[in-house]
Amino acid sequence: MTLLRIFLNRHFPTLVLTAALAGCAQAPVLQTSVIAVNDAPQAVAAAPERYHDAEIVWGGSIIAVRNSNDSSEIEILAYPLNEGQRPLLDKPTEGRFIAVLPGYVESLDYPQGRFATFSGHLLGVRSGQIDEHEVAYPLLQVANHHLWRQGFQNEGPQFHFGVGIGVGIH
Repeated sequence: MTLLRIFLNRHFPTLVLTAALAGCAQAPVLQTSVIAVNDAPQAVAAAPERYHDAEIVWGGSIIAVRNSNDSSEIEILAYPLNEGQRPLLDKPTEGRFIAVLPGYVESLDYPQGRFATFSGHLLGVRSGQIDEHEVAYPLLQVANHHLWRQGFQNEGPQFHFGVGIGVGIH
């Protein structure tokens, strides 16, 4: 019993801190395989053959939605993602990609400026124009996606520490 008490006295703060930090880790919003690729869309567009049939997770800001007869394409300005797969808006953008969803999606559900995270497989790369600039858009066949609520970047664990005395008067 004495050894346990010595161990706890020495390591209790470390155990408490470790447990607290573990409780703060964000779980990913989309379930993916352990080997999901998180390379930037601009890197994938430069060498798409390296990513053939790889599972990919990307996210960012919706730019536009285009519906065709059998699928919908959502153009996304990509941001890096954190461990919870939330776009990190304070980081530089990582290029653009097109999320391809089966069927029709209502463009009002995917408005310009809304943030989303997508997982799926690379279909290939398509050339396009942004003003007078030629770009390569990786095409992501979407298996799953998550639309973030407005203000999502301000959500999450919050910590408050304080020391003091409180006085209540009734």
